[in-house]
Amino acid sequence: QAIKEGYKRLLIPSIESEIRVELKLRADQSAVDIFAHNLRAILLHSPLGGHTVIGIDPGQRTGCKTVVVDKTGKLLAHDVLYLTQGESAQKEAERLLCALITQYQPHAIAIGNGTHGRETDAFVRDTLKKHQLEQRVLAVMVNESGASVYSASDYARSELPDVDLTVRGAVSI
Repeated sequence: QAIKEGYKRLLIPSIESEIRVELKLRADQSAVDIFAHNLRAILLHSPLGGHTVIGIDPGQRTGCKTVVVDKTGKLLAHDVLYLTQGESAQKEAERLLCALITQYQPHAIAIGNGTHGRETDAFVRDTLKKHQLEQRVLAVMVNESGASVYSASDYARSELPDVDLTVRGAVSI
């Protein structure tokens, strides 16, 4: 009778409690896994949806690395805009940017906010205005934190093995 009483009053509630705790931990872990999966999908989704974008990684000395990425994320073209090497280089940069816009019809131009970012943004906006493209193409400054870390990573090298590290940085912008 003592065994039955101990089993009913002490052992069963203790086992039930342990099982509840274990099931709760499993449910919590499952909820976190589902949340992480959903968040990953949201963060990897293109912020502009399926649109072609020009990405510019500003550079004063070495020029602004410029890429065109299509709606699937495929690299279509890359070049360098030199904005500080004199008036003729700046005119050539303007011509090149307009040619990329005409050829690829991007929805937006993303400009990194690093060194020389404000000057590059001003150049892009002036060029869009001068050529009456500001209604067709959105120019935005974006946070380039992590772009250089990504561009030097093994993952970036496997994604874009045939392009320079600086071009991969512009792609990530």
